[in-house]
Amino acid sequence: MFNLKKKEFEKFDWPLFLSVAFLSIYGLIVLYSAFSGNILKIRSQIFASILGFIFIILICTMDMDVIKKAAYPIYGISLALLILTIFLGQGEQQWGSNSWLILGPIQIQPSEITKVGIIFALSAYLEKYKDDINDPKRLLFTIVFAGLPILFILLQPDFGTAMVYIFFIAVMLFLAGLSWKWIISLLLLAGVFGLILLLNLEGYRADRIHDFLDPSRDTSGSGWQQQQGLIAIGSGMFTGRGYMKGTQAQYGYIPEKETDYIFSVLAEELGFIGAVLMLVAFVIIIYRLLIISKNSKNSFISFMVSGICAMFFIHIFENVAMTIGLMPVTGIPLPFFSSGGTFLLICFINIGLALSASMQKSSYDIEDTSEYETIKFNSNIKK
Repeated sequence: MFNLKKKEFEKFDWPLFLSVAFLSIYGLIVLYSAFSGNILKIRSQIFASILGFIFIILICTMDMDVIKKAAYPIYGISLALLILTIFLGQGEQQWGSNSWLILGPIQIQPSEITKVGIIFALSAYLEKYKDDINDPKRLLFTIVFAGLPILFILLQPDFGTAMVYIFFIAVMLFLAGLSWKWIISLLLLAGVFGLILLLNLEGYRADRIHDFLDPSRDTSGSGWQQQQGLIAIGSGMFTGRGYMKGTQAQYGYIPEKETDYIFSVLAEELGFIGAVLMLVAFVIIIYRLLIISKNSKNSFISFMVSGICAMFFIHIFENVAMTIGLMPVTGIPLPFFSSGGTFLLICFINIGLALSASMQKSSYDIEDTSEYETIKFNSNIKK
């Protein structure tokens, strides 16, 4: 599993790593303010950050060709965790869905953990079957393979996280060469399913859609969070009100300011400059992930890093868009900023996989491989 001979450390992606390091520190600073200076509230986030960098170091020494062999067992474990969450999950009263497994003092969110498992497994699957992806039977099996985790997440029910899965899976299928006739057909099918889902939404989920379509509908009730978030962002203007001086954030006007609406805290206190600084760092991360995916000659790595890139993109886009009123509120966390140890660790693990992939040699780069020597020998005979 650990094979330093398969790594080209001079190709370590420093811009990606440094951007992640910057955002992790930046996120802790903003989160500290969101908790009104209570250091005890961010202890778990600090611990998860430290553990995350340790994971990056370990993963960067792993041979991707070896750990790829565990893709399907990882897929099975991921499904098992999601099924277990359907029966034993908690959190409906506090967070709106039973998406958490509580093991004593430890709380984990399997739908976040399985993001790594599904991206990993689907990448191995697409590498093997990408040439047959447009065959109707193969495509049907692919949809079932990729769709099972989405189904189990919808049963929690956690519609926001399910949308994240749908997005990065769709990106991976597109890059695998899915034809436009199937893309259009699947989009139409998804549109019909989405319409049926919207028409049958109840409670706070229906309120979120109505509040998005009409922001002035219930500003003192179901639209309170969105309204207060917008006020906070607008009042930050160019330079912000000052660190830990935001009235909306510090006086508790913004619900879920430590998680879903952490961007509102940042924008109010650090202003447009602070928000742009964050977004620039995120753009660097997305760009570097795209470069790693594009430059890789290994289709498994290319699919995997593309899936990771798509996952980060939809999280960033959806979180920022919902806080500024461009998307309905869905409860999607902001990477490296929102409170939540499970999600933070998953972000670090994904970055670790991408960094490890960027340094991975092909099998022909190892001087002592029999396959390399055979190819070289046969080439000399032909000459």
